[in-house]
Amino acid sequence: MAKNKTAYVCNDCGSDYAKWQGQCSDCGAWNTLSEVRLGPARPGGSARAANDRRAGFAGALAEARVLADIDLEELPRFSSGAEEFDRVLGGGLVPGSAILVGGNPGAGKSTLLLQTMCHLATGMEALYITGEESLQQVAMRARRLGLPTDSLRLMSETSVEAILAAAEKYQPKVLVVDSIQVVHSEGISSAPGSVSQVRECAAYLTRFAKQTGTVLFLVGHVTKDGSLAGPKVLEHMIDCSILLEGSQDSRFRTLRGQKNRFGAVNELGVFAMTEQGMREVKNPSAIFLDRSTEPASGSAVMVVWEGTRPLLVEIQALVDDSQLGNPRRVAVGLEQNRLAMLLAVLHRHGGLQVGDQDVFANVVGGVKVLETSADLALLLAIVSSYRDRQLPRDMVIFGEVGLSGEIRPVPSGQERLAEAAKHGFRRAIVPKGNAPRGALKGVEVIAVTRLEEALAAID
Repeated sequence: MAKNKTAYVCNDCGSDYAKWQGQCSDCGAWNTLSEVRLGPARPGGSARAANDRRAGFAGALAEARVLADIDLEELPRFSSGAEEFDRVLGGGLVPGSAILVGGNPGAGKSTLLLQTMCHLATGMEALYITGEESLQQVAMRARRLGLPTDSLRLMSETSVEAILAAAEKYQPKVLVVDSIQVVHSEGISSAPGSVSQVRECAAYLTRFAKQTGTVLFLVGHVTKDGSLAGPKVLEHMIDCSILLEGSQDSRFRTLRGQKNRFGAVNELGVFAMTEQGMREVKNPSAIFLDRSTEPASGSAVMVVWEGTRPLLVEIQALVDDSQLGNPRRVAVGLEQNRLAMLLAVLHRHGGLQVGDQDVFANVVGGVKVLETSADLALLLAIVSSYRDRQLPRDMVIFGEVGLSGEIRPVPSGQERLAEAAKHGFRRAIVPKGNAPRGALKGVEVIAVTRLEEALAAID
């Protein structure tokens, strides 16, 4: 009998090894290798392939085309029914695309997809596969949200063979599998949720979507650190990976694109969880700028660029006497190492010593700021807290701070200023490279090139 072949795959990076080992040599993670059964090897496979090539079967392969002869018509897209969802997807749904939707339990993944499917089912064939909930549970949610339920087909199944058979029968334009971690294949002996099951089932479903032009949504679980569970190779199979984030004590949810072959990466969509389901927020800057009526020190407003649009966000800083020998540096929504670096720049080029102070920084609203345009706003908020002096409430700040104290320009500076002016801000501290050539109506622009100039502007 043919012997089953096995391999060991890293859950973090997807590298495979012939033997088990404690640490992955590629990514350096420990205890992340899982056994994958590859099935029995077919004897004489290589010899048969060589005979086929000699017999001329290679002529059945698809012919290569010249790059200049390929049609460049725009991919046909259709709307999901939610403008914020379409924004994150790059402008809408592309036929034949595979989309991976992740998020913490209770974030609203199933609610968002159920709303989308009920909307799409009114104009096209749609199939919703639920593997974690019963049909009655999904029907109760749809009734509670007041969704149209006349056209959406619902099926409770965990076998990938049965799911593909149902898809062949109904031929949906949009297919949702909730979730990929509970789907299993009868040809693989490992348990559902294992590396081999998740990878093979996702490959079967993705291949079906590509061949039939079906839009495929795969719901994925996340690990403790917020990354998608399962093999890393799963993210290479799909076309778009989006993550639904939100804290339990907030009704707002952010949908962020992490990978997109058909649009901008790191695009952000904002939703509000209500009794009627997920409602899109048309003006997210308004909710993130819901500031206290009483002015306070240590608060500044910055303009960050999320995907293809500017976003006004409040950043807060608190500087206090440290009771410890090693003062704390805590950053929420910001990079911890960058906070320590900016404090060193502030000491060297701003003349402000906070080495014996605890420094806490927080981005209001749960937004994660990944770009460097928040540097200048963060430093001025720290100075405001340290001196206990309030910044003007109608002032907006953005700019990158270099190690030598220079203020560097950031992309899309004119669009950021226009967004600030639209929300009523009348003063702005920006890098000199982002200063408008002409006067901006209603906005006093203070262009700075050094950190010392920015500090003098708030004195």
